[in-house]
Amino acid sequence: MKSTAHRQSYGVKGAPYAHPSPTTTLKRARSAPYLFLLPATVLFALFFALPIGYAVWLSFRKVKVSGLGLGSGARTEVWAGLENYTDALSDSELLDGTLRVLGYGCIVVPVMLGLALLFALMLDSDKVRLAPFTRLAIFLPYAVPGVVAALLWGFLYLPDVSPFSFVLDRLGLPQPDLLDGGPLYLALSNIAVWGGTGFNMIVIYTSLQAIPAEVYEAAKLDGATPTQIALRIKIPMVAPSLVLTFFFSIIATLQVYNEPTTLKPLTNSVSTTWSPLMKVYRDAFGDGDIHGAAAQAVIIAFVTLLLSFGFLRAANRRQKQEAAR
Repeated sequence: MKSTAHRQSYGVKGAPYAHPSPTTTLKRARSAPYLFLLPATVLFALFFALPIGYAVWLSFRKVKVSGLGLGSGARTEVWAGLENYTDALSDSELLDGTLRVLGYGCIVVPVMLGLALLFALMLDSDKVRLAPFTRLAIFLPYAVPGVVAALLWGFLYLPDVSPFSFVLDRLGLPQPDLLDGGPLYLALSNIAVWGGTGFNMIVIYTSLQAIPAEVYEAAKLDGATPTQIALRIKIPMVAPSLVLTFFFSIIATLQVYNEPTTLKPLTNSVSTTWSPLMKVYRDAFGDGDIHGAAAQAVIIAFVTLLLSFGFLRAANRRQKQEAAR
């Protein structure tokens, strides 16, 4: 009778079983991570890298019209070089939209991150009550889609249907028009702050929860007050999270589109070129200038990448300097 080890060295039909060599096993082990990454890589290439490459290719092309533009061969696509980029950089509407977005960002980013940090510090306090419910209530607006949130706030801004206007009217107080002039920036900023504060608060609050309790105990033994602990221990230790949330907020600000587009039917103060992305959409699908819109989109993406890279590099340099001290 054959032993168990001897039987395991043969196949089902009695043929010798060839064990894989160490080289083959090593190759399989090295290729396993790439096999797991393959689905994500294919999706990234199809739905991210390929559209970006196509947009860059379109930005160097233009439509040449021959004669009256009638007939099958009257409109042909030709090479344009940097013509679309020079036109985009000299476009006053794109520059005005960029300035409006910068003003909008100067309101949104400091207020949103300041509130997120304040709420995170309050929830991290030992004296807070109903912390899970409060945390969920602050985060919940982030779960509301941007278009839905803009519609809700838009109707609250309209004097004819807003309950706030009704209350102010009954009290004999003036009713400000939040959808016209300077208050429009505050109205749009309020929507972004209401929707984004919860996400940033969760990021900062998670970093606060990761701080060891021994640090707080040592500070309390030294006589530090809760305010001193928050200012001198908590905020410096969550600085990486603040940098991350600031980075995400800058990108979201430069790409603002949902809020002004949704409020546009409710007021004449929001034009079709209020933000750079709105102008790209109008030129591409309203005016049919898809090549010029592609050049504008590439410029916006490049500026966003440049600002993000510069900010992250400056933040990393500062952290290294502080660590060296």
